[in-house]
Amino acid sequence: MSYTYLASPYTHDDPEVMEQRFQAVCRVAARMMRKGELVFSPIAHTHPIAVVGELPRSWEFWERYDRAMISHASKVVVLTLPGWTHSRGVAAEITIAKELGLAVEHLRPEGA
Repeated sequence: MSYTYLASPYTHDDPEVMEQRFQAVCRVAARMMRKGELVFSPIAHTHPIAVVGELPRSWEFWERYDRAMISHASKVVVLTLPGWTHSRGVAAEITIAKELGLAVEHLRPEGA
């Protein structure tokens, strides 16, 4: 059994924007899960750990972890929150998915 890897932008100079992105991806992940989809979101699943554990928020820190999770996913879905086209992490996640031959889909946020 596999899962959908839900990519989304996260890092930003403004901590409030990062929190808003975290909340948005959690809402979308919950919506997908209500429909019966197995979902892993690196932001939804690791933001609390990063905050409590005072971990770095950079792609450099999380790349190894995210690469491992993508390698076990059935596809990558990119949540197209504002800033996604400039996100270094999202671009890398898409590249990794393509290297692995995984489908990459785009999902607009609610209300967009």
